Amino acid sequence: MNLIKYKGVNYPEHQAIGYAAQFAIPYAKYYCEGIGYDIGCMKREWAFPNSIPIDKDFDDPYHALNLPKEQVDYIFSSHCLEHIENWLCVLDYWYDKIKKGGILFLYLPHYEQEYWRPWNDRKHFNIFTSNIIEDWMKHKGFSNIFIGEKDLNCSFMVVGEKT
Repeated sequence: MNLIKYKGVNYPEHQAIGYAAQFAIPYAKYYCEGIGYDIGCMKREWAFPNSIPIDKDFDDPYHALNLPKEQVDYIFSSHCLEHIENWLCVLDYWYDKIKKGGILFLYLPHYEQEYWRPWNDRKHFNIFTSNIIEDWMKHKGFSNIFIGEKDLNCSFMVVGEKT
């Protein structure tokens, strides 16, 4: 097993190279059907299967706050939201881009992973908990909210249906 050491603690090396989505995709396949976006996938080949990949580094005009005009059946986003300074505006914008009955599927770093905290990883602007995301979803009127707490990738999932 390849490990990296951070402040005397060993972590799996894959947590430092990206593609965290691979741990959430098998679960997301049960919820994310139809036409949707994978926002922040980093590489097209890492995007949720059959989604429209969106990343600020792609050679197109789209990014988290500039999506195509159409509403979609789902938005899948893995390890992206913590990189966005004004995450509330982004989530409100994404909400408007999802059809009624559509799904928002978020996969985010868990607080327990110490080197992902913003004061240790300056690419991260935010720390989330499932409660924060769930509260926002309830505020927006999402239903059927499901939470998957910390997994072996030290990340968590929150899924909600737009009503």
